[in-house]
Amino acid sequence: MPKPLNLGFQEATIIPQYIISSSLTDYASEFGISLSEKDISRFGVYLQELKLWNEKFNLTAIRDDRDIVIKHFLDSLTPCRLIPPGSKILDIGSGAGFPGIPLKIAIPSLNVTLLDSVNKKVSFMKHIISELGLTGIEAIHVRAEDLAKTRKGEFDIVISRALASLAEFIKIGGPFLKPDGRLLAMKGSRAEEEVEAAADIMKKKGMRIRSIEKLSLPLGAGDRGILVLEWAD
Repeated sequence: MPKPLNLGFQEATIIPQYIISSSLTDYASEFGISLSEKDISRFGVYLQELKLWNEKFNLTAIRDDRDIVIKHFLDSLTPCRLIPPGSKILDIGSGAGFPGIPLKIAIPSLNVTLLDSVNKKVSFMKHIISELGLTGIEAIHVRAEDLAKTRKGEFDIVISRALASLAEFIKIGGPFLKPDGRLLAMKGSRAEEEVEAAADIMKKKGMRIRSIEKLSLPLGAGDRGILVLEWAD
């Protein structure tokens, strides 16, 4: 495994394995997600590196170990059953790699492109991809509008996690979709309100809601709604 980049950080605190194993494995199984020991080990490295980089770059406001496991890792895995193995995925506004990297860990056959306009976040994603030994995944520092000029109609799934309003996501993500592709917008408890607000742009762009998947994260971590959109007939 490649050595971590020398960024002048203090020595990393070892994350207790039970925090990853018990929390993530048990809760993931409730959502029908099966994780191997290797998967759990990778999430352990991910957690440790995220906390380490966060000391200098402020990648996430969530800093508690268990909160990271539930509100970042588990939340990122909730769309798993909506994504066929082998899909080509674009994650717009990936930040520190969510949801694209956890999805890649859980479904290794995915081909994942992570996109963010903030260079320090892309640097972290490239680092963690290397640390975890992942292949078939890339992190790109570019605006979505610029990437669309060269990769239009390329992806089976375009996903975002609380990136922008649904209307804005349709405008940004739609051009990347294949004719049978789908947009997955990961939202909070008020997802249905966003559907109403985006009615005009959906009609204009020729898209429709396929389904709205509702769920609740454990330990009162919040309600979620995943909006699944597809091209209208």
